[in-house]
Amino acid sequence: MPTTEAAKAKTKKSNTEKTPIDKQILLKAYQLMCTAKRMAETYDENKEVCSKYVHSTSRGHEAIQLAAGMQLKAYDFAAPYYRDESILLGIGMQPYELMMQLMAKADDPFSGGRTYYSHPSLNRDGFPIIPHQSSATGMQAIPATGMAHGLKYLEGQGLLEGKDKPLVLCSLGDGCVTEGEVSEAFQMAVLKQMPIVYLVQDNDWGISATGEEMRAMDAYDFAAGFTGMSRMRVDGSDFVDSYLGLKKAFAHVRDRKGPILVHAKCPLLGHHTSGVRKEWYRGDENLKLHSKDDPIVKLEKYLKSIGIAAKELKELNKHAVALVAKDYEYALNSDDPELSSFDKHEFADTPIIEEKGERKPKGAEKVVMVDAALHAVEDILKKHPEALFYGQDVGGTLGGVFREAATLAQKFGDERVFNTPIQEAYIVGSTAGMSAVGAKAIVEIQFADYIWPGMNQLVEELSKSCYLSCGKFPIQSLIRVPIGAYGGGGPYHSGSVESTLLTIRGIKVVYPSNAADMKGLLKAAFYDPNPVVMLEHKGLYWSKVPGTGEAKTHEPDENYIIPLGKARIDLEASEEAIENGESAVIITYGMGVHWAKAVSKDYPGRIEIMDLRTLNPIDWDAIQNSVKKHSRAFILTEEPLLNSFAESLAGRISKHCFEYLDAPVQTLGAANLPAIALNVDLEKQMLPTVDKVKVALEELLNY
Repeated sequence: MPTTEAAKAKTKKSNTEKTPIDKQILLKAYQLMCTAKRMAETYDENKEVCSKYVHSTSRGHEAIQLAAGMQLKAYDFAAPYYRDESILLGIGMQPYELMMQLMAKADDPFSGGRTYYSHPSLNRDGFPIIPHQSSATGMQAIPATGMAHGLKYLEGQGLLEGKDKPLVLCSLGDGCVTEGEVSEAFQMAVLKQMPIVYLVQDNDWGISATGEEMRAMDAYDFAAGFTGMSRMRVDGSDFVDSYLGLKKAFAHVRDRKGPILVHAKCPLLGHHTSGVRKEWYRGDENLKLHSKDDPIVKLEKYLKSIGIAAKELKELNKHAVALVAKDYEYALNSDDPELSSFDKHEFADTPIIEEKGERKPKGAEKVVMVDAALHAVEDILKKHPEALFYGQDVGGTLGGVFREAATLAQKFGDERVFNTPIQEAYIVGSTAGMSAVGAKAIVEIQFADYIWPGMNQLVEELSKSCYLSCGKFPIQSLIRVPIGAYGGGGPYHSGSVESTLLTIRGIKVVYPSNAADMKGLLKAAFYDPNPVVMLEHKGLYWSKVPGTGEAKTHEPDENYIIPLGKARIDLEASEEAIENGESAVIITYGMGVHWAKAVSKDYPGRIEIMDLRTLNPIDWDAIQNSVKKHSRAFILTEEPLLNSFAESLAGRISKHCFEYLDAPVQTLGAANLPAIALNVDLEKQMLPTVDKVKVALEELLNY
């Protein structure tokens, strides 16, 4: 039987044997845990300052988050959620940098004081790329999956630089996995076998609702329904188990074995947020239960078991406490944002600032709008291998329900032109991820009436990214949307949605009326670094609707391009009519151009027709000039008029051009009804017609 001294020596020897994780990694993790803990304590101790803006901390989640952050590479991509401050510490961010965002300071490295704590936008050498993240829970799943989708595409095309195998880490709280958009992301990830790790942190709370109230199963069991999704459970409060588990998960994805979901059970040791404090809804029993799994206590116990002296751990904690105190003072005394900067970065600058190429080349044949669009996309795909085109029914042999993508899949392959499931949110939101990794997506929503499931992504992710990231992450996204009534399409294939889209800041909206503009604007939209929604009137695609023959034009050459935001005078009024005060300008777009052309034939020389072409940014200078020239203005739209873009524009003209007007601004649109009727006669009764336009124009001219 060994002596006490011999037993101690044997224990000491066993404790200094090789551990499954390098001790320096373990010690770094411990120090960062202490840092995160002290940051949370500091925020609570100084809540009169720190709770000015709502925030969440990682308290209780430190182990799993550090295990993730410390294993991400500089060539990886990540999509954290609002509790992931320890992931940010794990990749090398400093406490003062996070505190700058907490206090909305000018030097907040992510947003310059524009968005919440732990909402990163990071594009820095030596760090993983983290595109802008919204606060909408679970909404990051689609853009993150879009990143993985883009990486897989670029890798398959040989367009990724270097030999590294990047992955995407998408971090989610378990409560948000019930969101339908998360399921859309999972579905596409397994369908395309994408290189993504879904890390689901489960603390059994969703604000004040428990897991038992919110779900029939946890995320691990839920993911079993997605064939092709590998799964893993780890103890999210145990750094060693978390680190080793994620090491396997990351290797799985780097080996291109498909997506994996890692479910990590964690305690919630802090508040839900600074605005929803734990004592308001959690009893002492629940708090005590969660405190038993404190990750710091567990790691400290493990470190002591492998021979790390308590004195060394105390020094690491002391260093963390001192660092947090120093960084807090630094952040506190840092400058607030310059107020003059408040409106910068709504959009990134576009390279397309002038019209180029030939609109009507010698010998050019006439082409319908749908073919002009098809040829424009084909030109883009030929020139840009990083470009791809997807949506419902655009791939395969059909090539779109309007044949707007006919032959493209055959010419460019199913990896570049392909069908998606019926998932409008994924179609729209994935473009944010594509853009972040360098892929350039052209996508299609089959009908404007079906855009609504994609609106959340368009608003929360695409429209705000450039502004909230201070220009670091503009989103290049071209979203094609067939729109408008075309004779018997009925209530779910005939709608107009431009007024809704135009309430969204941070996106551009284009609406061509003819083939030449379609080709030139579509190319400009592709090269624009911002989200562009291209509204394409179905009734003009083939020029089959009576009165739309002029939508068919000579096809411009391959280099033709039109800058967004420039209106076109489609018809000039005579100088004599202008001088005599007998003229008027009809300001319109899309189908309205053709109604206006038909009516103008009864008023030779008296009518100017302005085709806006782009609704945002709008050519306000051109509008003002024409209104001042004619002193009579008519805004014509296909949309229901009440509370519409057309009414808004009429009001703006009335305000800014009042002294130049000889008559109230005239407006005409569809009847104020919730849907287009199926019966073609009822449809005509509801929509503007040439006769209705003539009546309104006559009233304006005779005022």
